[in-house]
Order: sequence, then C-alpha cells, then structure tokens
Amino acid sequence: MYQYKDLYTIDFSKVEYYIQMHKIIQEALEFPDYYGCNWDAFWDCLIDMVGRPIHIEIIGFKVVEQKFGEEAKIMMDILKEFKHYRNDKYAKTIKIEIVMGERRFEL
Repeated sequence: MYQYKDLYTIDFSKVEYYIQMHKIIQEALEFPDYYGCNWDAFWDCLIDMVGRPIHIEIIGFKVVEQKFGEEAKIMMDILKEFKHYRNDKYAKTIKIEIVMGERRFEL
C-alpha cells in the first residue's frame, strides 16, 4: 500500500484551511485516495505504516497551532500515541520531529 521512504515531511507553513491541513498530511504521508480527512482516518492510516522504520518531520507546526489550535493538539496527541503504539513495541522505529527553524524537537 505505502511506498516507504527514509523521511516523510509534512509542511504546514502555508496551510490556510482545516481540510487543506488533512490534504497536506495525505500527500506527505502518501495516504491512499480514500483517506477520510479526519482524525480517525489519520490514526488508521498511520497504523497501516507500522512495521518499518518511520521518520516524520513536521514543518510549520506553529501555523497549524495558531490557525486550528484544538486540531493541532489532537494531531499531536495522535502522533504521541502512535509513537508509543502497542506499549512502545515500535518506539525505536518511529521518529517524529517538529522542525522550528534550525531546531528539531522529537516527540
């Protein structure tokens, strides 16, 4: 289903609308065409990626946080849960970073 890459980059720096946020996620993570553009679908598609090393970097998180506050929190909560999926069984193979300028913060 997925073409695995060394790095998936989600760039929210120019996001304007909530649905656009999900479209950016869909494209960056190469989710299927039937991705439902909601948080349940986000979780389901993330879980489908488990099994190989996953490195996700998020650029422009502050933009999402400012425009869609609660939605940004939900996304971060889901990503944290994903990082610790199945009691950390895959934690060593999942790397999620927030990129802010030259600094990187890992979940």
